[in-house]
Amino acid sequence: MSVGPRRRDNVPVEQDDRRGWWRQVRDALRPETTMAPPSRRVVIVDAVLAIVLAVLAAWVAITHPIAEHVVFRAPSVPAPPRELIGTPEYPVMPVYASWPMAQLTALPLAFRHRYPLAVFWVVICAAMALRDGGTWITVLICVVATYSAVALSPYRMQALSSLVMVALVAGFFFRHANFILPSWIGPFVVLLVAGVLANLLRTWQLRLRAGQDRLVELQRNQEEATRRAVEEERSRIAGELHDVVTHNVSVMVIQAGAARKVMDAAPEQSKEALLAVEASGRAAMAELRHVMGLLAASDGARQDGSGDGLEPQPGLDQLDTLVERVRAAGIPVTVAVSSPSDPLPPGVDLAAYRVVQEALTNTIKHAVGAKATVAIGHDGDWLEIEIADTGGTPGVQSRTGNGRGLVGLRERLAVYGGTLDAGPRLGGGYRLRARMQWRTA
Repeated sequence: MSVGPRRRDNVPVEQDDRRGWWRQVRDALRPETTMAPPSRRVVIVDAVLAIVLAVLAAWVAITHPIAEHVVFRAPSVPAPPRELIGTPEYPVMPVYASWPMAQLTALPLAFRHRYPLAVFWVVICAAMALRDGGTWITVLICVVATYSAVALSPYRMQALSSLVMVALVAGFFFRHANFILPSWIGPFVVLLVAGVLANLLRTWQLRLRAGQDRLVELQRNQEEATRRAVEEERSRIAGELHDVVTHNVSVMVIQAGAARKVMDAAPEQSKEALLAVEASGRAAMAELRHVMGLLAASDGARQDGSGDGLEPQPGLDQLDTLVERVRAAGIPVTVAVSSPSDPLPPGVDLAAYRVVQEALTNTIKHAVGAKATVAIGHDGDWLEIEIADTGGTPGVQSRTGNGRGLVGLRERLAVYGGTLDAGPRLGGGYRLRARMQWRTA
């Protein structure tokens, strides 16, 4: 027994094809768009249009009864005798019934924006009820209803299918109706042309709307990207300011406090402390100029400092100066550095310097009287930094910390695939470990 081809989910291909065909049909019958309620202006215009066409239809039905069709001919051509016209093949609708039916074809157009497909069917059924009583005004009303159904209804496939069927039937029902148009253009052609033009207009409107939506979406995405870029830039500048100001100001506060305490008893020590305050202030000004260069940098300047306006920037080559300022603040620091033989990239060098600076600044603020150690090494392509202190008395600035420095360090290290681990030591004190990739394959 042979088995037909199957998919991986054990469903026969034929059955899957049938499902796909039915799914396509179902998707085609779904509404293309959602209809918004018509505005007051649109409702008024539709009502006026319906009333005008209803009056015209009633006037034509009353002045030209069904038995005497409206025929447009040249004045020199005499009318044929009534004996030659003959009698209709089916019962003729009385005049008193024809003009209300003619009005019924036009009045539903007042709701063509709210219920376009339903209005189309009501108008067509009322027009077909007139049979040979249909005139040019009847066909005009049908054209308006056709346009409304195809161009306005969210169910365009149903509207087009209805149009084809109605056009075929209308060609039979209105075969004796007379028009101003040439004789070869019957109701069938008129309705089809109206439907095709309405469909083309609908397609153009949908494409135009889709293009406008895409443009709005692109503008929204661009604004969002700009907003994120501004926020990231602000965060980066805030991090730079934090790194520069916090460290130097902390050293200056410690030195100024020491100078105040020994000013009378030991003027020389007070002088040295004030000189340290001056040195820290100069260092702060130098690094603030660097941050101002960051703000004034061109759009193409990169965060790693390779752009114009960012030089010089601090790095591990200035580690000794940083350590001396911390020692001058009363924190003994032991340093052990084993840098890679190759020079560090500017961004990695700056990040390493900021890690040491932030850790020692926290020691000054939160562990007065502690001893600190700085160890920098490398393991292959990874740079490893560890700063630890023995713990001490919280300083006057310990209450002003907000944790932004460590958050900024994590973000800075994440750029280079690095990590940051900070927390208290078991034996007392605090330890900060950083690891980042300084060389990529």
